Amino acid sequence: MGLKGCVIITAMAILEIRKYPDEVLKKKALQVEKVNDKVRKLIDDMIETMHAAPGVGLAAPQVGVSKKIIVIDISSKEEQFPLIVLINPEITDTDGLVSSDEGCLSLPKYNTVVKRAEKVVVKGLDREGRVVVIEADGLLARALQHEIDHLDGLLLIDRISSIKREFFKKRFQKVLANAARE
Repeated sequence: MGLKGCVIITAMAILEIRKYPDEVLKKKALQVEKVNDKVRKLIDDMIETMHAAPGVGLAAPQVGVSKKIIVIDISSKEEQFPLIVLINPEITDTDGLVSSDEGCLSLPKYNTVVKRAEKVVVKGLDREGRVVVIEADGLLARALQHEIDHLDGLLLIDRISSIKREFFKKRFQKVLANAARE
């Protein structure tokens, strides 16, 4: 009996989320040249990983893949927004400025206030390779900017003052030292 007409389903995997100071987090991600099944499998695994974390967004570098892919799901906080997948996203317009508390899956147990654009327009490709444009404000605008920062090798701590950054690094060193003793 042949497989003609059958659909082969591959299981999704939960990937390891890379943590600061992993080098992949500081590199600029590469453009996705072709949207194919390999890219869609990575997207599915990223979605599974984001939900398991749990988080509202995830960028491919956070799972060790230096490609320009992000997934965002803020539906748990704002029901009207469905899951978003963007390949090669770029911010094409911004408006306003707002400060708000932010956290990051790659900087566990660390939150800080960050200034970001209040509204953004983002252009990219969906999981099928079609061009999409998203106009966003509020939490969605913040999540888009945060995840696109990851594609540019920027972390949350790169958006705070040098004094706050030094405080974070000292605190982080203590966390590492305590973890090594356990």
